[in-house]
Amino acid sequence: MTVITDKPRQERQSWSARLTRALSSGVVQAVLIVVGLIWITPLAGLFLSSLRTERDNAGSGWWTALAEPGQLSLDNYSTLLADTGITQAFWNTVLISVPATTLVVVLSALAAYAFAWLEFPGRDALFLVVVALLVVPVQVGLLPVAKLFGQLGLFGTIPGVILFHVAYGLPFAIFLLRNYFAEIPREMLEAARMDGGSEWRIFAQLVLPVGRPALASLAIFQFLWVWNDMLVALLFADSASQPLTVALQSQIRQFGSNIDVLAPGAFLSLVVPVAVFFAFQRHFVQGVMAGSVK
Repeated sequence: MTVITDKPRQERQSWSARLTRALSSGVVQAVLIVVGLIWITPLAGLFLSSLRTERDNAGSGWWTALAEPGQLSLDNYSTLLADTGITQAFWNTVLISVPATTLVVVLSALAAYAFAWLEFPGRDALFLVVVALLVVPVQVGLLPVAKLFGQLGLFGTIPGVILFHVAYGLPFAIFLLRNYFAEIPREMLEAARMDGGSEWRIFAQLVLPVGRPALASLAIFQFLWVWNDMLVALLFADSASQPLTVALQSQIRQFGSNIDVLAPGAFLSLVVPVAVFFAFQRHFVQGVMAGSVK
């Protein structure tokens, strides 16, 4: 009697089982803990520095606060929040980042669905144009767009900064979501159409829920890019619409090593992206791993 076995499948299962056992070993977990501690050390140093006075920071390293917790206080944050320029810059950052992220996610999702599942003349050629825009660096468009915004009255305003981020964020976002939406089984969409579902209803009730991991990953990437941006804001925003990155940069230019202002300001600028990442961490991991395992 000949016994037929699915050897490739067994090999895949044994490979995945070995990988799982290797990652769950104590040595690997210890290495990951060490890497995590090394990665978080600068963040801890920044946080402790933000709680110390300028004299303490100038006289000793931030790690001395671990042995002398009496050095720590919230006075720097009270002074920072009392600065109307810094608080206004923080809210400007929110007013720029949230709309820029929302518009990119919504518009790219609509365009990606059209490129993936709708038939219209010139679809492939137009998608190639979108892909070609990925290689255009941001620096190339700074001066022409600045001149255009000056003619339209958008230069030096928050809407102008938002439009720039949306325009340069859309090509990558469309490319990412189109490839993700194209992996949705055609049978699923055809069944929805046979049940009388319109394209808008299929997009809203079928495609968006299925594409939630990719949408969450895109939202995180776009938000982090806009929140941490300084180049675009430095050129397109004036003193009334500048975000937190530009405000902190001006503090360096005016006061040099003003650590009692820079440290709490930098930590305040860092807290929001970290909170957003951990809030969408589960969806982010699903989006990154999508398609890696069949």
